[in-house]
Amino acid sequence: MVRPPKRTTLREVAEATGLSTAAVSYALRGKHVSKETEERVRKAAAELGYEADPIARALASGRTSMVGVLAGDLQDLWQQQLMAAIGRELLAGDRYALILDAGGDPDRELVLAKQLRDQRVDALLVSPVNPAAEEWAAIADALPVVAVGDSLSRARTVGQVIFDNRAGIDAVLEYLHGLGHRRVTVLTPTRPSTPDRPADVYVREAADRIGLRAELVPCPQELGAATVVARGVLEGDRRATAVFCFSDSLAYGVYAAAAEASLVVGRDVSVVGFDDHPVSRVLTPPLTTVGWGLTQIAAEAARLTASAIDGKRVRKKRILCAPKMCSRGSAVAV
Repeated sequence: MVRPPKRTTLREVAEATGLSTAAVSYALRGKHVSKETEERVRKAAAELGYEADPIARALASGRTSMVGVLAGDLQDLWQQQLMAAIGRELLAGDRYALILDAGGDPDRELVLAKQLRDQRVDALLVSPVNPAAEEWAAIADALPVVAVGDSLSRARTVGQVIFDNRAGIDAVLEYLHGLGHRRVTVLTPTRPSTPDRPADVYVREAADRIGLRAELVPCPQELGAATVVARGVLEGDRRATAVFCFSDSLAYGVYAAAAEASLVVGRDVSVVGFDDHPVSRVLTPPLTTVGWGLTQIAAEAARLTASAIDGKRVRKKRILCAPKMCSRGSAVAV
């Protein structure tokens, strides 16, 4: 049986350099030693094949360099893009994203959040399915939590990067109203178990104020399932003249269902999304949607997370992301 090669220890590097193990440890971290000593230690460590033991380092520092990143639903293509961007931002700061998918299920979301807590990640970054769940309070007491999208109303988070959904929904519904639409179907990923998500509440408020009839219809993010729901929405002579989708992924299902029914998006039915995913620009016609500034969201979320882990004070812990209406060819006047 072949034994694995023996790991070079910190003590062996210390013996090779004539320094104490504490001095070698400081040198490898670039702290409290001269530049000359740091270079000498690093050279010796490289020659001996020394690699820091991640378990020992975590025990000594109380940190793992791992950040739990909990996605609401990775069937949503924009969330895939966002989580990848957050992972890159964390990696730029020598931190590693452990990305898990709640699959749109609020119960699964809490189970995964508690598992990440128990695995001692340095922080948790979450795009919540159910931002109002009481359990977030205890999770946020156990480790630093940064919320993205919706705020966790019952928890003391260390940072929030929040979408101004009220402004975004106002912009879309006023835009459709200005085009002459009076009946709008709104496709939402919200499940019956979480009926009071902020965006759904804002739709009802804005529709009443503007004078629109808006019907909220639950819809999964996965393309096939979204297409099935959209088929029902597009059936009948009294269907809504416009469909507002709470993600571009849902809008793609409407495009697919419209094609099956020989309906032309931008002529027979108007469609608006809510992400500005890159695919939306190459559809026929291109999708009218709302952009949120994904690059900035990822950078701010990573910054707030890193600051909390490092114990740094930040002046602004709540970042409000403004919507940008991207008017294209999928929504027209009636």
